[in-house]
Amino acid sequence: MAPMEWEWPIRDSYENHGERAALLRPILYEMTALEARNGNLIKGGKALSLNISSGGMLVLMDQAPNIEQVLKIYVPTPITIAETPTLAEVRWTRKLPIGDSNSHVTYFVGLKFMF
Repeated sequence: MAPMEWEWPIRDSYENHGERAALLRPILYEMTALEARNGNLIKGGKALSLNISSGGMLVLMDQAPNIEQVLKIYVPTPITIAETPTLAEVRWTRKLPIGDSNSHVTYFVGLKFMF
């Protein structure tokens, strides 16, 4: 029997995540991808933010960026017409185990803000 995709390792964390605040909003992001023929290529997309803290945020994405990939994300602000662009590093990704292998795949992505 194959292990379930939902069985993620549980690790002790010494980080304080008590300051997380729920933030359920679509956000825009840009990432630089290496393309063999043309050098770097900037790709953009939308993600769904789930929570945010002063150190980072948790988002849902339709792709799994590489660990340590730097993204430019547009963090929503209380004023809906303003979004603050910031850089964030991908710290981890987890595939959401919903649906079969032929359906649309979604990933949890943990981002750390770069200061």
